[in-house]
Amino acid sequence: MAPPPAPRPRISAIVTTFNEEAHIAGCIESLLWCDEILVVDSFSTDRTPEICRGYEKVRFFQRTYFGSASQKNWAMDQVTNDWILIFDADERCIPKLQKEIEELLASGPRHEAYTIRRRVYFLDRLIRFSGWQHDQVVRLVRTGSARYPNRRVHADMITRGPAPLLRNPMEHYMTDSLDEYVRRIEKYSFWGAAQNWKEGRKSGPIQVFGRSIWRFFRTYIFQLGVLDGMHGLVFCMLQAYGTY
Repeated sequence: MAPPPAPRPRISAIVTTFNEEAHIAGCIESLLWCDEILVVDSFSTDRTPEICRGYEKVRFFQRTYFGSASQKNWAMDQVTNDWILIFDADERCIPKLQKEIEELLASGPRHEAYTIRRRVYFLDRLIRFSGWQHDQVVRLVRTGSARYPNRRVHADMITRGPAPLLRNPMEHYMTDSLDEYVRRIEKYSFWGAAQNWKEGRKSGPIQVFGRSIWRFFRTYIFQLGVLDGMHGLVFCMLQAYGTY
């Protein structure tokens, strides 16, 4: 008779939200295998709070939004379990990733942080190229071993040691409509400009136009966005627009 599987350390999932009624239930459902789910909401005005409070495993908080890094750092301070798994509302933990994480934790992980690839969907179409085939983020960490830098945008997790890449990806449903995505680009561009101003960085015509044009050619030609068809063309044009 085979021995029972070793118990794994307890894990808390963290999800930050704002007006995510279209996505939050799918995200929570994909994380119900975790021991608890902390949702930190930025005072949504849609049904996001109502949906979250309908799940027994969800600990629901509302906090003023000072940036993604601030929200996630605050959420990590509320966790008492051994490990933390961080997701956005438009991301999903697929069963293969769940199994890999649970087996990793049960076997006694050698590292304090792990990186997860993101399989990106744009307007319900998988983006296979444009540079996003290499998209990966540190999202699984031992409690107390990692922190986000104090940046409003482009805040990559800082860990105490290496963060090896897991085999299986998460799924990232980037947007359902062009209107939504353009608004998101403009919002993040504004925050990025504010961050640059804060750091004393300036831009001239060469940076404004040159980097925008280069972003399109890099993603569409050199990173093979052309192979994603019309979705790839539109996607790469929007990336260039965001750079502009």
